[in-house]
Amino acid sequence: MTGTGGEVLVSAEGVFKHFPIRQGIVFKKEIARVHAVDGVDLTVRRGETLGVVGESGCGKSTLARCLAALHPVTGGRIVFEGTDITRLSRAGLKAFRRDVQMIFQDPYGSLNPRRRVGSIIGDPFAIHGLADGAERKSRVQELMELVGLNPEHYNRFPAEFSGGQRQRIGIARALALKPKLVICDEPVSALDVSIQAQVINLLKDLQEELGLTYVFIAHDLSVVRYVSDRVAVMYLGRVVEDAAGAELYGGPRHPYAAALLSAASIADPDEAERAERIVLTGDVPSPIDPPSGCRFHPRCPKAQDRCVTDDPALTVRGGDPADHLTACHFPVEPGEHLAGRAAGISQVSTEPELPEATP
Repeated sequence: MTGTGGEVLVSAEGVFKHFPIRQGIVFKKEIARVHAVDGVDLTVRRGETLGVVGESGCGKSTLARCLAALHPVTGGRIVFEGTDITRLSRAGLKAFRRDVQMIFQDPYGSLNPRRRVGSIIGDPFAIHGLADGAERKSRVQELMELVGLNPEHYNRFPAEFSGGQRQRIGIARALALKPKLVICDEPVSALDVSIQAQVINLLKDLQEELGLTYVFIAHDLSVVRYVSDRVAVMYLGRVVEDAAGAELYGGPRHPYAAALLSAASIADPDEAERAERIVLTGDVPSPIDPPSGCRFHPRCPKAQDRCVTDDPALTVRGGDPADHLTACHFPVEPGEHLAGRAAGISQVSTEPELPEATP
C-alpha cells in the first residue's frame, strides 16, 4: 500500500506466549505448555501494512493479541512508540488501547446481538469519556458513513445487517478513536468473495485517507499479496521469513515459505499449469513439544544434520537485501526446484505423550 522504510511504530523483541496445560481436580498441576509464540522478533513501520501468513495453529492470532496487549506475554517485550507495553499499568493500558485496535475474524460473533449498532460503535467514546449524547451520536453516524453504512440505520440491531455490513460495523468501531495501529485478524475470511473485495478496498482507502498502519493476518495468500508492503511467514510459533511483499513472492528463501506460496491460487491457467506444487510430507509437529533445532526440519526437503541441532537465526542470508530476513541454514537458491523432494530428516512421532500428574 504505502512505502516502507519509515519510523518503527511497534516492535516485538523475543516475544514468547505459552499456555499452560494443567491436570487435576482440586490441586491442578502444570504438566506441559503450548508454545503458541516462541521467540518472535518483528517490526512494523508507521504507515505500512505487514501481512502475517502461515498454517492454522502457527501462532498468528496469538501474536496479534499480544501486540494488542490482549494477552500478557510469557517472555520478551513489545515496544510501541518507544514504550514497553508489557509493563504498563492499568491506566497506561487504557491509554494505549486508544492507539491500537483490532478487527476480528467473525463479523457475527464480534458484535453483541442484543445491542444496537449505534451503541456498539459508540462504546469507545463512552469508555474513554470522549463524547456524550448528541455529539456521540453525530460522531457514530460520521463513522458509519465513512465505512459505507447508512447513518440512518443507527438504531438497528446486528441481525438486520449482512455479513459484509457487520464487518464494516466492526471496522467503524475500530476506527472510532483514530488509532495509529489496526490489527486485522483474518477480517475477510468469513465473507463471500465479492464482499471480501469490498472490505479489502475499504481498508486500503481508509489507510490512505487516515494514515493507518495495519497488521493484516490472513490465510488467503493472494489477499495478503494485494494488501501488504511486507510479509512475515510464521511456522510453529516463529517467524521463518520476513521480507518485502514483492521480494518474498518473487523468490522465497525459506523452504516452508516456498511450499506455502506454491499452494497459492494462480488466475492465469497457463501459468498455473506450469507452476510446481511443493507437497510437504508428515504432519505439523505439536506445539506442546516442538522439534529441536530448526522446527521445520522434520518436513523440510533441504534438511541436513545441522538443522536437527542448530536453531537458525532470523537474519539476512547471502545475496539478499538488508530487509529480507530468513531463518534457515540452507535457504532456497534462485531457480532451485523443491517439488518432489522428500524430507531429509525423519521424525518418529509428532504427537508427544503428556506426562502423568503426580498426586
